[in-house]
Amino acid sequence: MTGPPTAPAAGGPRRPPPKSGRRTGQTVGRHELARHSRFAELSPEVGVLDQEAVSRALAGDPSAFELLALMTTATDERLRAAAIRLSSQIVLDRARAGRPSMRGISRLRPARGALDGDLDIDASIDGVSAARAEARPVGHDDLTTVHWARPRTAFAVVVDRSAATVEVIKPLASDTAPAVVAERLLGLRGHGVTRLAGALKAAGEQLATARARRRVVILLSDCRSTDEDDTIETACSLPELIILAPADDHEQAAQLAGLCGARWGRITHPLDAAAVLDQLLEAQPADQDVPT
Repeated sequence: MTGPPTAPAAGGPRRPPPKSGRRTGQTVGRHELARHSRFAELSPEVGVLDQEAVSRALAGDPSAFELLALMTTATDERLRAAAIRLSSQIVLDRARAGRPSMRGISRLRPARGALDGDLDIDASIDGVSAARAEARPVGHDDLTTVHWARPRTAFAVVVDRSAATVEVIKPLASDTAPAVVAERLLGLRGHGVTRLAGALKAAGEQLATARARRRVVILLSDCRSTDEDDTIETACSLPELIILAPADDHEQAAQLAGLCGARWGRITHPLDAAAVLDQLLEAQPADQDVPT
């Protein structure tokens, strides 16, 4: 990922080598998968994924999810499809198991014509006067009520897949089902350079159409620089940025967050992301690192 620019070396600017990763379209055979000690337990036969065995493995060893994620790239089509479906289900279940919503900040908000809330007499005087002047009964549309409400929030999630192109998995206005989105995310493969500025710009463009009062870009990345671009400038232009970085590779994420005023957290395991994100969404802008 593109982070703060590095000092040029003698002889011209120096770029770090492309990040390693499985190339697009490359799959993993059973022989390679079998190198994992629990593979035979989870997939005893070709094309078979034992869901109960996966549940037992995850209960005792959360790192088993990494094997399950690797199986979403299996050469065996039936195993690959089953792994994608199960991984999507696990991710969604873990996300839904958290708190239903962030506490946020509730404020008294006026509403004209609402059927609930407390009547705001002062704000309703004009409506009542207009109804009397027109010799008609006072209706709901003439009255103003107030009620406690939290501001609506719009999110744009940017996932680092170490690829030079930006792919929109789910547009902001799309009604794509969460399970479908999860499956598409699990199917992402990348290798090589990453131009983070383009992805952040696309996220900002998606949020520009939102009517929500709070607009947040969530970036899942180590933020390591692999290409020269205007990442810092683009990140600073976003209304709000939250970065989730790997616990063992977060230095560039912390540096980028410090330069653009973003909040960031470290993720030890993919299934920890929902809890860490919940903390970051509730944290004040001055709060920075939220450890796992």
